[in-house]
Amino acid sequence: MIKLPSIHIGKLSFLLAILVWLALLFVDLTRLFGAINDLNSGIAPEFTWILEILFFITVYGFYNYAINKDARNDFLNLIWRAASTGMFASAIFLLVQLFYILLGESRLADEPFLRNFFYHVHFALVTIFLISSAILWKNLILYQKSKQVVKQWQTYEFALLLAMFFIFFNKNTFDYSFIFGLVILTGLGIVLSGNLKWIPYLTFKEKWKSLLFLFFILLSGGYLFYQTSQFSNAQQTYPINLLDNLFLISLFLFILIYALFSFLVTLFNLPTSSVFEQKLTEAINFQRLSQSIQPEENEEQVLDILIDSCMSAAYADAAWMEMHRLETGTELIQERWINEETRNELSEKISGMKTATQWETETKPDNLSPLALRLDHPKFESILIIPLVVNKSVIGRLVLCKEVKDGFNKEMINIISTFTRQASIAVENHRLLNQAIQNERYQEELKIAQRVQKSLLPVKLDHNESFEICAYSNAADEVGGDYYDTFQLDENRFVLIIGDVSGKGTSAAFHMSQMKGIFQSLIQLDLGASEFMNRANSALSRCLERNHFITASIFIIDTSNHTFLHARAGHVPTLMWEKSKNKADFLGVDGLGLGILRNMQYEKHVEEKVFSFESGDILLLFTDGIVEAKNQKSQQFGFERVRSLVEVYHHLSPREIQTKMIDSLHDFVEGDGMIDDDYSLMVVKFN
Repeated sequence: MIKLPSIHIGKLSFLLAILVWLALLFVDLTRLFGAINDLNSGIAPEFTWILEILFFITVYGFYNYAINKDARNDFLNLIWRAASTGMFASAIFLLVQLFYILLGESRLADEPFLRNFFYHVHFALVTIFLISSAILWKNLILYQKSKQVVKQWQTYEFALLLAMFFIFFNKNTFDYSFIFGLVILTGLGIVLSGNLKWIPYLTFKEKWKSLLFLFFILLSGGYLFYQTSQFSNAQQTYPINLLDNLFLISLFLFILIYALFSFLVTLFNLPTSSVFEQKLTEAINFQRLSQSIQPEENEEQVLDILIDSCMSAAYADAAWMEMHRLETGTELIQERWINEETRNELSEKISGMKTATQWETETKPDNLSPLALRLDHPKFESILIIPLVVNKSVIGRLVLCKEVKDGFNKEMINIISTFTRQASIAVENHRLLNQAIQNERYQEELKIAQRVQKSLLPVKLDHNESFEICAYSNAADEVGGDYYDTFQLDENRFVLIIGDVSGKGTSAAFHMSQMKGIFQSLIQLDLGASEFMNRANSALSRCLERNHFITASIFIIDTSNHTFLHARAGHVPTLMWEKSKNKADFLGVDGLGLGILRNMQYEKHVEEKVFSFESGDILLLFTDGIVEAKNQKSQQFGFERVRSLVEVYHHLSPREIQTKMIDSLHDFVEGDGMIDDDYSLMVVKFN
């Protein structure tokens, strides 16, 4: 397949425009040669008109493509391009005039072919100036365009297209139809010239530049129009009049009218341009305040933008900002154009003013508004105090200073209040976001701690065919302080332990891990139940905080003798259901919690007892989170409900008894929302 080369519209239009202009020049020179030598060239005027229209279209195509493609088309650049084109065309024609002045009365000065050549050069330069300027004006007119403005411009463009072919209607004569068409096109141009929405967006400096450029456009446009009229009065040298064209004349008027309107409106806008710039600056500063602070940054950035924005809005001569810190008291954060000595003088004067004192002692920060004060000071005669309120608390103040009396008007105070509120919102959002990130980090750490704690509880409980066992634990928070474990001493002896750390949460979980370490260390020494408690108390006394203790129950089961040795360290009593008696009772063993008494006297408060068991007997070890769980009437689950449940469901397996116990607990409290403590239980059933 043959790949066709891509067509560059701009270059093609430029090349066609040159070729059409050369053809137009050749045709007119040929016609002039025939007129001078009394020869009939045979070239009809319509052929020249067609070439003239083609030149208009190709020039329009080139500049429309070039201008719309340029990304630098800001307002000043557009006006400068029109001015530079007009000045270039005027300069070329001035050079031509100078050339003829230098020729004087020589024969070359009256050479018709030379004059005709320069006539075509003038025609080309005028066409380029008018069409390029019209396209540039189009970009300005259609700035912030509406549907109505677009339709007006499309109508004007269509009228200009008709004006190109109007020459075939009036045969290049100045008649009423020409005047009628010129009035219509001029009216449309005047309507379009009212679209000057781009002017207010120029800065003060840009307005002055635009006035200079527009003046050059008016000057060069007027000069070119004058020279065009001069050419029109010298018809004997030019066989075909190219410049008395409705299209060109109407464009002349449109370019000059729009330039004049733009010049006058820009001139009248000069006094208010500083106000508009100030409002634009305020809007930009407000946006900067809204977007300035990020989670990883500190608050000083937004406060720095705040002080600069407020100084700009109030035209302040100096300023400083203070923040209240709990750890360091009042702290200077920012200062502008003021030294420490002057700042201290002003602070003393403010402190001595009753109005300022009452303002600072306002109990409701939301009621605080900026306070303007007069000062008796050699340099600064008025100040404005702005409170910084975050989360209904005053975190500091901003002080603006001016060297004139009553330097802060109502509008300034309103915009400064807006800036301050936005800055306070940004600071508050920053703090809340950082707090949320911190909380999320804590939550993630708690999840890790939860996984670690779960790994501390045994997955498999040691036992043999003489008994069955199951266990369950649930923390009130992400982590808890309940603990259970088992250990096999030999073929027939097994150790069971359940414990409960005082309190809950992370500190209880930490002490629970200490308890596991002590259990795993001491139990391998094959100690008795009371001796285990004594040594555990001694070890925990060295690492537990003074306000913490641990309750525990330990069982050493001997399956060969059908007995178990039991000691209790302040833990809730263990429930035993005896099949032979067909009832359940709590084991009566006394003991003091681990870590309560931290000396040798502890061993006097621990006892151990031996109990026998038979096939079908059940042991229920649990923590106080079960019996102390409350329902919506503040009634506790209690020991008797635990006893009753075991007596009712004693025939079930340990796993089923555990399930019945947990379900009954949740039914009692109507979910686990009222269970505000960790709860655990172990169920042992002897075979």
